[in-house]
Amino acid sequence: MTPDELNKLEDNLRSSALNIRIIALNTLANKSPDIAMPILRRLSKESSFLLRRLAVMGFGNHAPDDAALASLQELMTTETDANVLAEVANSLYEFGDISIPLLAQLFEANDNWLLRQTVLSILQESNHPDVLLEVSLNALDDPTQTVKETAILSLRQVLMSPLQAEALEALTALANSPIWRDRWRSATALTGCDHPRAKRLLMQLQKDENHYVVAAALDASVGSGL
Repeated sequence: MTPDELNKLEDNLRSSALNIRIIALNTLANKSPDIAMPILRRLSKESSFLLRRLAVMGFGNHAPDDAALASLQELMTTETDANVLAEVANSLYEFGDISIPLLAQLFEANDNWLLRQTVLSILQESNHPDVLLEVSLNALDDPTQTVKETAILSLRQVLMSPLQAEALEALTALANSPIWRDRWRSATALTGCDHPRAKRLLMQLQKDENHYVVAAALDASVGSGL
């Protein structure tokens, strides 16, 4: 591209029209990192969080480039907007297994509900039950109930892994929680688990005082809880 074309592309990334920004971002994704990285770094320092989020998406488009990964790692510590950080998590995952410890680190360093739910959802898609278990157990102490519930549901993935015993231990405590939503989500998380302990927990939850918990336990018992 000529210098004028590059300037136009960078201007389009800052357009007030979303469709123009997306077209420019897709165009930049097909350019070499030595062309794209300087543009994306400048964009990542804009005052508008929407533009910074766009830059983060651009870094993800250039996986597995080392410079793109380094830029995302820098944003892990310098970015303060939760929406942008959630996009950092998504873009990091584009780099594959190398992103898993970084995602766990990002979760631990931030207490925003959106970011934490995003990281949990991403880890559910990965083949790293050990990290998913660690992050989920930490998330059970989150003061935001929706984050806690996402963590409970994440334990189902761990149930289907060699770490089943650890997941069952956590779900046993949750099935006896005084908070009905914990018991409700634990019933759903037990769906499809054939372990005798899981079956006993579901039988217990089918007799719960809360009808939502009972319904979830009944659904889980027939394998339709998800």
